[in-house]
Amino acid sequence: MTGLNIGFIGLGNMGAPMAANLAKAGHAVRGYDVAGTTAEGVTVAEDIAGAVTGADVVITMLPNGTILRDVAAEAIGHMRSGATFIDCSTVDVESARNTAEAAEKAGLLWVDAPVSGGIGGAAGGTLTFMAGGSDAAFAAAAPLFDIMGQKAVHCGEAGAGQAAKICNNMILGATMIATCEAFALADKLGLDRQKMFDVVSTSSGYSWSMNAYCPAPGVGPTSPADNDYKPGFAAELMLKDLWLSQQAAALVDADTPMGALAQKLYAQFVEDEDGRGKDFSAMLPRFEARSRED
Repeated sequence: MTGLNIGFIGLGNMGAPMAANLAKAGHAVRGYDVAGTTAEGVTVAEDIAGAVTGADVVITMLPNGTILRDVAAEAIGHMRSGATFIDCSTVDVESARNTAEAAEKAGLLWVDAPVSGGIGGAAGGTLTFMAGGSDAAFAAAAPLFDIMGQKAVHCGEAGAGQAAKICNNMILGATMIATCEAFALADKLGLDRQKMFDVVSTSSGYSWSMNAYCPAPGVGPTSPADNDYKPGFAAELMLKDLWLSQQAAALVDADTPMGALAQKLYAQFVEDEDGRGKDFSAMLPRFEARSRED
């Protein structure tokens, strides 16, 4: 793939390593972040227009749908017809679809492509992309997904990528809570944590939360639990994704009681307890410290 001119907006913990990997692969990347952050190999642009003007592809990695709408409204006006707009933020489905409509009206190819894999996946180029958009748009974006990640799934039309991410992370939030509850119960029943892992990880309780991201320190593969729960995926980001899942459920009248309860528990953990700034698996010490009456 010949080198492309890429504009990258949002050089935070996720965006910066993604942009650096594109530059390392031989693409000319111009980056902009309102906080002034930079990335290795990326030319700093003074503003949004400077990042996107003349770009073959524009990629955004932003905190929420409101910011996406604002950034896209400005960026689209400076992009050339036929360019590709890839949004890798995790936002509400409505914002993705509205922005897609604006991009397509301007003659752009649009892909919503939220990611899974966290900061480590962004740095290592091993992210999974869940993509929504036309076949032509996905085909244009696919070679860049190959650089930034290990897998990209075309989930459907615009907004489908966000829908997939929201559903995936609703499962993740609920299963992490169940995994942490089970370890706390095992402790009080006198069951050794390693024995618990050995049984559950190879039987019907198997899950990604248990097998790949075990919340118990010293058990299973290395995870944030082994680093004092410093975040690989922060609890407040899980709360954001669970809030998005429940917003979407309300819009389409879907009954999601487990997702709703997971949102409530993470809201309590982040907003009223000490969960902010910790990994989402830090629910385990939370449950350890609580009794049935709390």
